Amino acid sequence: MLQIGSLKLANWLVLAPMAGITSLPFRLIVKKLGAGLVTTEMISAEGLIRGQKTTLSYLKSHPDERPLSVQIFGSKPEVMARAAVIVVKAGANIVDINMGCPVKKIVKTGAGGALLRSPQRVKEIVTAVRRSCQVPLTVKIRAGWSTDKPVAVETARVIEDCGADAVTIHPRFVKQGFSGKADWNIIADVKEQLKIPVIGNGDVLDPSLALQMKEQTGCDGVMIGRGAIGNPWIFKQILDMEDGRAIRQPGLHERRTLIMEHFRLLSVSIGEHRAAKTMRGLLLWYTKGLPHSSRFRGLITIIKDCNTLISALDQYFSTLEDEKI
Repeated sequence: MLQIGSLKLANWLVLAPMAGITSLPFRLIVKKLGAGLVTTEMISAEGLIRGQKTTLSYLKSHPDERPLSVQIFGSKPEVMARAAVIVVKAGANIVDINMGCPVKKIVKTGAGGALLRSPQRVKEIVTAVRRSCQVPLTVKIRAGWSTDKPVAVETARVIEDCGADAVTIHPRFVKQGFSGKADWNIIADVKEQLKIPVIGNGDVLDPSLALQMKEQTGCDGVMIGRGAIGNPWIFKQILDMEDGRAIRQPGLHERRTLIMEHFRLLSVSIGEHRAAKTMRGLLLWYTKGLPHSSRFRGLITIIKDCNTLISALDQYFSTLEDEKI
């Protein structure tokens, strides 16, 4: 179990915020498959306080996915504080502040990973949000801006001193993006210095690595991002492995059923036509590593509604079943 402030989670596994991935449908699926906490896509604080329709749509949630963490980004303390109030009113169980995003359009506004170059601004933002936020507050950071100046430990200390309830650390530097290897030793260094829970993140691409990260770093929780794309079963697999049970890979029927469930949930959320277009990209992940997946990519382009999705899946999965895969 993992406790963040007053909130007790069912377990220590957290779904990372991922643009275009962690929408409500995916969060519902992951929650059913064992995640202790799910997180929204990163949401603009400026967009929230301006009442932008698209931005506000990211707050759409469902009781079945709770507890829910809503991640916000921005560079102005007063704006972040007002945004936190909005997300709590919308039903957030945790407010999470992004201070690690390496994407250029975020960084150039002084938000995300750019904040790691400004300890004073980190302090101001966390303090302001803490004052306005009535639910547990977490902050996600990276190792620092660049390898010549690692600041994870000192930044995490500031965050703890300002009243945050937990820190998530992705141990790459902002300038690295997602290249190279995550240095889990940095997670261990942060954990050693903090009293509040520390959640590790980075390169957990299979179940054994989640347990390895926890053992190697002493972190209280593990956040999983890319490892869950196309394999939302990873959360259940980790829990099975932790309990000494054999890891079970999803069969063809189970995989196909989940794909259709994902499509159904997307259709309810954004409409059938948009859901079909979204599924084209997701299907590349759901079939990654399966035989003839490159051939299936040709079928993906014809998907435009439920009927064409079913047709493409029937053609592909019937081939796999005939070959007794």
